[in-house]
Amino acid sequence: MPHKDHRVTLRPLNADDEPEFLALVAASTDLHRPWMSLPGTPPVFRAYVERYKGPDEESLLVCRRDTGAIAGLININSIIRGRFQSGSLGYAAFAPSAGRGYMSEGLDLVLHHAFGRLRLHRLEAQVQPENHASIRLVRRAGFRSEGRSPDLLFIDGAWRDHERWAITNAMAGIVPAEPHPTLPER
Repeated sequence: MPHKDHRVTLRPLNADDEPEFLALVAASTDLHRPWMSLPGTPPVFRAYVERYKGPDEESLLVCRRDTGAIAGLININSIIRGRFQSGSLGYAAFAPSAGRGYMSEGLDLVLHHAFGRLRLHRLEAQVQPENHASIRLVRRAGFRSEGRSPDLLFIDGAWRDHERWAITNAMAGIVPAEPHPTLPER
């Protein structure tokens, strides 16, 4: 179970978050570039929200318990069931709350959500090698380095190399009592 004294909670991103989200993206441009690009206009934000309504994607806001303010975002992308039972993480802190440990606490909650409620077996994070804060985040959470992939993702106008980091439910100590129903018996 997640720690009861976490300073953050998780909740799904929704259309009502548009004003706060867009303001945070604008305030965080220097923090995010060149690592990632988040929706910065109302039409792009609305399309982003729609993307995460499907069964193979989740967008979770990391929100401060004391104020409800959005501190960051953690997405579980490309959820694949069957024999794989895996998802790929994308995440970003927002500048007003960065560096305070909220994303570490949020990632802990996401691990419990992904491995407990969603019953995934594995999560992966692709991180640009120069993004030291992001590497520290996944390392603290118990992810293991699995190598480097040249030209893996198109970010900030170019194909970027990424380090691959992963964690399984057993590594996190969050193995569900029953596997997801799409996992074959053999």
